[in-house]
Amino acid sequence: MPFRTRSAYAFLAPYLLVFATFWLWPIINSFLISFQNTRINPWKYSFQANWGRLFYDPAFYNALYNTLIILVIQVPIMIALATVMAVLLNSPLLKARPLFRFAFFAPVVVGEVAYAAVFRLMFSLDFGIINKMISAIGFSPVSWFDNANAAMAVLIIAVTWRWAGYNAIILLAGLQSIPEDVYEAATLDRVSKTQQFFHITLPLLKPIILFCVVLSVIGTMQLFTEPYLITYRGGPGGGTETLGLLLYRQGFTSLNFGYASAIAYTIAALAVVISLLNLWVGRDPK
Repeated sequence: MPFRTRSAYAFLAPYLLVFATFWLWPIINSFLISFQNTRINPWKYSFQANWGRLFYDPAFYNALYNTLIILVIQVPIMIALATVMAVLLNSPLLKARPLFRFAFFAPVVVGEVAYAAVFRLMFSLDFGIINKMISAIGFSPVSWFDNANAAMAVLIIAVTWRWAGYNAIILLAGLQSIPEDVYEAATLDRVSKTQQFFHITLPLLKPIILFCVVLSVIGTMQLFTEPYLITYRGGPGGGTETLGLLLYRQGFTSLNFGYASAIAYTIAALAVVISLLNLWVGRDPK
């Protein structure tokens, strides 16, 4: 092995050691734990105790259903909103564009606990500003956190508020990579702005949109903070419990590490499958 190659590996060795110790080994070990019954001492191999339980556990199916509901409703809304925001931010007619870009990106910087507390206060039954506005137009206040559908709506609104601006900035970078000559040629051919958006902007932006969709799918499958803090641990009655919250409850409340590991790998597998499906659907036809 040449000296330069040995030197490169020597410099990489500390990182590789840390990676193997704190990332690679825990990943492998958690997979092995998923095949053990961790409710007995000593732990013993039992496929049925964890993987078999997934097929008949109503709590798992409830969490899976809630996660997919958020995925199917929230992600398309957020990506559509982010695309519109990116187009507006890229418009030369918009003044103080750097200020607006920071304002749209700012929710990501806000601490999760702080923004969850603000949303919980906003949708409070007694003194929340949302119910004050509803009452002002003549409707009865909504008990947002006592109804599963209303609580799910709050989660979708909160997650969309937090991540729409983040995706808009990514899409904005994609918009700025589209050559202006394309739009100038379309304008000379008397193509309307609406037609330019649907026939030029969206097709050229499709790879970036797919990238945002994949990131959003992975994030949604791991959703934990919002149902834990905003709807208070997936309430009411598990109506907003997600797979990430179920994993936490099994691993750190019930101390059922084997079942929690099986749920974790199920989340990872679902994220990979759904992401690959999105990439396949959005592929360029040959």
